[in-house]
Order: sequence, then C-alpha cells, then structure tokens
Amino acid sequence: MKVLGTAALLTVTLALAACGSSTTPPTSSSGPVTVRLLTHDSFVLSTSLLSDFTARTGITIEVVAVGDAGELVNRAVLSAGKPEGDVLFGVDNSLLSRAVSASVFEPYVSPEVSQVRPEIADSGDGMVTPIDDGDVCVNIDNVWFDKRGLAAPKTLDDLTKPEYAELLVTENPATSSPGLAFLLATIAKYGDGWGDYWSKLRANGALAVNGWTEAYTSEFSGAGNPGSRPLVVSYSSSPPAEIIYAADPAKASVTTSTMTDGCYRQIEYAGVLAGAAHPDAAKTVIDWLLSTEVQGDVALSMFVFPAREGVVLPEVFAKYATRPAHPEELTPEEVGANQQQWLNDWTETFIS
Repeated sequence: MKVLGTAALLTVTLALAACGSSTTPPTSSSGPVTVRLLTHDSFVLSTSLLSDFTARTGITIEVVAVGDAGELVNRAVLSAGKPEGDVLFGVDNSLLSRAVSASVFEPYVSPEVSQVRPEIADSGDGMVTPIDDGDVCVNIDNVWFDKRGLAAPKTLDDLTKPEYAELLVTENPATSSPGLAFLLATIAKYGDGWGDYWSKLRANGALAVNGWTEAYTSEFSGAGNPGSRPLVVSYSSSPPAEIIYAADPAKASVTTSTMTDGCYRQIEYAGVLAGAAHPDAAKTVIDWLLSTEVQGDVALSMFVFPAREGVVLPEVFAKYATRPAHPEELTPEEVGANQQQWLNDWTETFIS
C-alpha cells in the first residue's frame, strides 16, 4: 500500500517482545540478533511505536526498502533460497502465487491469525500471514474536474470515452503491485474482452509508468502534486493522506475521491524467507506485525485497513477512506495459472 511520500532505503533498530502482541506473552531470544526485513518503499510505522519496541528488545530489525511491491517480489524471486533478508513484508494477493511458485517462503502462519478478520484470515494459503488490506481503485482530482465543469468518470467504461482522453495514469503491471491489481480488475470485469478494453485505453491516451510513486507524485494532478493527469490508479484509502500530511490538518480538506467501479481488493502479507539466517526471530517479527499496537498504527502510517479484528480506525481514516461494496476478485489459482501470459498479452497490447 502507498503513502503520500517516498521512503528511501532505511534502517530502523527495533526492540521486539518475542511474540510482540499485547495478548501474547514474550518468547525469549538466545541473544542479540539482527533480522533483515525486506519491504516496499511505503513501509512506515510511528516513531513512538518503534522507540517503545527499541526499549523492550534485544532483537534488531534492519528495514530495507527496495521499491514498489512488484520490484520487491521480483528481487525475492531472483534470490529465492539465498535471500537477502529474513522477513518479507508487502507481498500481496496479486503477487503471492509467483512468490510461492518460486519457493520464496518458508511456511509460517502466525498464531495471531486467530485474531484476524475471518474473510482474510486463511488467504495466505498456509505460507504467509495477512497483515493488512485495501482496495486499488482509480483516484480522482475533484478540483480539476470542477474547474472545467466536467463530470468525473464513474465506471471503467467511462475511461475509454473521448472526454477523458489523456487523463488517466496507471502503473505497469509487470513492475507495480497496484498496476497488476488494476489489470486483474479489468480481467475480472471483462473476461476474455479485457484485451479489447486495454486497446481502447491506449487509443484514448492512457499512460502507464513503472510504479506508484511516479504515477501519484509526478503524473497525478491531485493532492497538491505537479502532474497533469487528474485520474490515477491508487488506493481507496489514499484521500485521508491529504489531511494527515497537510501543513495545517485542522484547516485542510480532501480534494480527491475514489471511483468505486473496477476496484480490486489487495491483501498484504508477511512471510519468513526460505533460507533465512534467523528464522525464529523472523517469526517473532511477523507475530509483532499482528499485535494490537502495530495494527492500531497501520491505518495512518501506511493508509491500509488493519487485518486484526476489532481495531478501531482513526476518525479521519474512517471518514475519507472508501470501502467499495463489490470489488473485483480473481482466485489465487486463476492468477497463478495465467499471470505471466496476461502480462505478456498486456505488454503486446499496450506497450508494443
């Protein structure tokens, strides 16, 4: 999931209670250990939360952000069996089948999954643990449309109409997690006709860039960004960030909204990397990611919905983050069996 800002390579020292959850007693560590957590460039947790864990632990976590989730998984696949870290956070249900097929993970599901919302609790197929979820949707710059007296699009079909020519920016599904989710949404909606739909998008001047950061912060015109395109593939939980990151949140307003047709539900997971130097400590980290403390922080740190049941959402997030009633869905089996061919076909249709 994405926040309105780019996190570079960072290293954070955390102190972790061995099972990390306020409802689970700690497990002792055999001594000082450094666990490398590979993640996407939007992994953020509150400083106070990190400081609290630093004060309570002997386990060090080196957080290594390696780009978009698509880049993260590509890198993990290339190093499968000889991983660059111990834990991977940020693989989602669009990318999971590829990672599992490449034997990226050692099977581990946290016992804390018993506290996860039932609809996503078992979605990791016994390999990984769900940490959060959200919906990839088209975001709209309301100010841009209001100034021109043009109604914003409401459906995927609208995006192919002449009045919306050269207004949409999306991400390349081969390199970007939200880009892949948007492609899967169109496949779920149009079936065998998805290629024709993308041909229409291309003819209507849609732009595809490598990743979310470029799409949202460079090409999108909304939320104070410098771009020229008022439609961007992002998340239904992106609008609250306008308030959170405003110079004066009390006076700020939300100027973007979400098109709820053609959204795709995205679940993020954490897993122990096969061949990890510190697999037991890695499991401790995953348990901690499902703790009530971390789960209560993710909404405003990473603009996602916590996986843990019963977590109260912050008011600004609950008010402005949209939950589409009927997001598009494909089964993991469908994605796993067809993803590479779909990507090849998309490249031939949209790029070639």
